[in-house]
Order: sequence, then structure tokens, then C-alpha cells
Amino acid sequence: MPRSSRFVSLLVGLFLCTGAAAGDIDAASYGFPLQNPFEATIATTPPELRPDLPDDDDIVQRDYSLRLRPERTFTLPGNFWPVKELHYRLARQAGTAPLIFIISGTGASYANGKTEYLKRLFYGAGYHVVQLSSPTSYDFMAAASRTATPGISQDDAQDLYRVMQAVREQHADLPVSEYYLTGYSLGALDAAFVSRLDETARRFDFKRVLLINPPVNLYTAVRALDRLVQTDVSGITNNRTFYELILGKLTRYFQQRGYISLDDALLYDLQQSGERLSNEEMAMLIGSVFRFSVADIAFTSDLLNQRGLITPAGYPMDEGTPLEPFFARALLCNFQCYLEEQLVPLWRARNGGGNLEQLVRRISLYDLQDYLSRSRKIAVMHNADDLTLGPGDIGFLRRTFGDRLTLYPSGGHCGNLNYRVNGRAMVEFFRG
Repeated sequence: MPRSSRFVSLLVGLFLCTGAAAGDIDAASYGFPLQNPFEATIATTPPELRPDLPDDDDIVQRDYSLRLRPERTFTLPGNFWPVKELHYRLARQAGTAPLIFIISGTGASYANGKTEYLKRLFYGAGYHVVQLSSPTSYDFMAAASRTATPGISQDDAQDLYRVMQAVREQHADLPVSEYYLTGYSLGALDAAFVSRLDETARRFDFKRVLLINPPVNLYTAVRALDRLVQTDVSGITNNRTFYELILGKLTRYFQQRGYISLDDALLYDLQQSGERLSNEEMAMLIGSVFRFSVADIAFTSDLLNQRGLITPAGYPMDEGTPLEPFFARALLCNFQCYLEEQLVPLWRARNGGGNLEQLVRRISLYDLQDYLSRSRKIAVMHNADDLTLGPGDIGFLRRTFGDRLTLYPSGGHCGNLNYRVNGRAMVEFFRG
């Protein structure tokens, strides 16, 4: 993959993403300090308000790989040799324990920062933990997807379910008492569809399933994120790009501190300084990161399926082929573009027709309403100010989940994922 794609995966880990007590949580008693949803999404929880978790040195863990060989009509180009096998991470307890699968968010690998945080949280609570990449990550698309066109939730769930079964077979000696499932952001939507699939397949009989900040209507969520790129940011001119503006702020911030530190508290500290980002700048930053993720999806899907929309069909690809020009072209394609040019044609070809409205419903929680409303093992933790929620989405969650919905007053999109109150609630939910 191009260097820019790998850089984007790091950015997504920073910016792109909780039940015990059900219902709406009072803001005063909740105590999360960031009331601005843009700031919460980017900066996440102040370090002193995060839970105490085990260090990596205290976790028995290892990365593994699977060669799945899914049935499909394309072959991997030569430059995809590093992802012919799907990698994942397993953290194991010393003896018999419940196992929890974690599905990563949009474009994220199994080693994403939020997935790593959840691993440490649940491992510290006594669970075996399996970390899985998102079906929208290029490694999953190359090694595990049958269509390499992620976004049709039912297809993504079937691919994930097959991966989960392969993981269990690879570790047949692992003593597991019962199985649990969670995901954050798009991974939460995937978890809901995987759970419904398991109701009939019965390979795991998940005891409890937690959806953390899921997009209720995927189409609404991604359009909201797409629009953030169109924010009017003061200071941007023909001679000064948005990225130069942000880089200038970071440079001055590091000069004031006297050293450079790129830890996970960077953005919170930046927002407490004189170089803090404005609402418009934060919106543009969030939207830009999402646009990079969509570009990676569109580029990879087009290349693997030889559609010729971004990379000319039949274009010779090997390890030395420069991909930056094609990825730059992919950056011009937002999610609406990917939906119309790649996802909808696949959907129509498979179903003998159909319109965009039908597809949009099928890839959202609305399609699962009957199942979700009657399945007491599934709960949702969400934020009232989540950037991905649209009109009517919170009402849908209340009607569908009732007392299984925990609605926090603030946190933006997954910004309070690492807040100690949320961490405690997540562990208590799985413990029952």
C-alpha cells in the first residue's frame, strides 16, 4: 500500500473511536470535562481521568495470521504480498476465561489505538481478547473479504464471522468458558450484524454484545463526516493550505514546550494551549481524516476488482509501482462517490436491481430493529452529541433498546471511550 495509506491508518487511530446503568446520564454526575463534541472526538479523555490498565509487558499476547482463501473473482496484485494473510492479535489469560472479540472502527487495523485500549481494559478484567481489523481496512479487504467492496453490512458480517471461526479453530486448545462481542464506531454496526448472524449459525452463542457509538444510519453518519471537509476555515488561502495551518500551530506549540512528544495526550494538551484549534479547524481535521479513510477504501476496492475508476484496469502493479498519483485521485472521491460508483452497482448486480434508498436501509441498524428490540443480550452505549447521529437516530435507539441504551451527555464520537466511568460501565455490562 502507498505510504500515504499507512500514514492515514495512524491518523485514524488518533481521531476515530460505553451497560451497567441504563438511560440518559446526568451531565453533572457524569463529570466528563469536554463539552465540545469536536474537541472530545479529537482530544479524547484527559490522561488523569483514564482508568488504570495493565501495561503491554503484563499482557500475554501475540500476533497471528490466517490464510483464508475466500472465494472471489479477483487475484491480489503483486504489491499486496504483505496482506495475503490476515493478521490479528490474541491476548490470553493463564487458565479458562471468557473470550471477547473486538471489531475495529472505520479503516482501522487490529492494532489501532482504540482497539488496543479496549484490549487492555478487558484483559485487565480477566478476559481472553481477540483484536480484529475492520472489514474496511485494506488488510482485511485483501486477505479476508469475498468482494473487497466493504459497506454492505451483511457481507461484512459474514466475512467477519468466517474470520472468527478460523481464529477459534487456530486456537482450539484455548480454554474458553463463553463468548462475548463488541465493536466501536463502524465496528459496532458490524457487531450488530454479526450477532444476528450468530443467532441462526450458533457457532458462538454470544452471551453479551456491546455496541459502542455505532452509526445508526450509516448513510447519514458518513454524509455528516463528509460535510466536515467543506467547513470554511479562517486563515486558509490560495497560498496557505489547511495542513500548513495545522502544522504551523503544532510547530509553535512544540517550540513553546521545548520538546516534541507525540503521545496520546498531545491533542488534549494542545487544546489547553494558546495554539488550540478552533471549532472550524477541528471539524476540518476530523473530516479530512475520514476522507483519507474513504480514499483508502475506494482505491483498494477499485484496484482489487479492476474496475478502472481510479487505477486503469490491467495497469501493471508490483512492489516498485508508485501508487501516490492514484491515491491522490482517490482523495477526490468521498463516500457518496464510493457508494454510487462501487457499492450500489455491486448491490444491484447481486439483487437484480434496487435503489439507493433500499441499500441505505439494509446497511443500517434500522434493518435490524426487530432483532435488536427483542434481544436482551445486546446493549448500546452512545453519546448525545455524537457527530455521526442524525435526526431521529436517538429516538430510534430509545425505542429499540429501552433500558439497554446508555446515553452519555457528551463525548463526541468515541471521545469518552477511554474515560474511566465508561470503562467501568463496559466491564460491568459484560459481567452482568
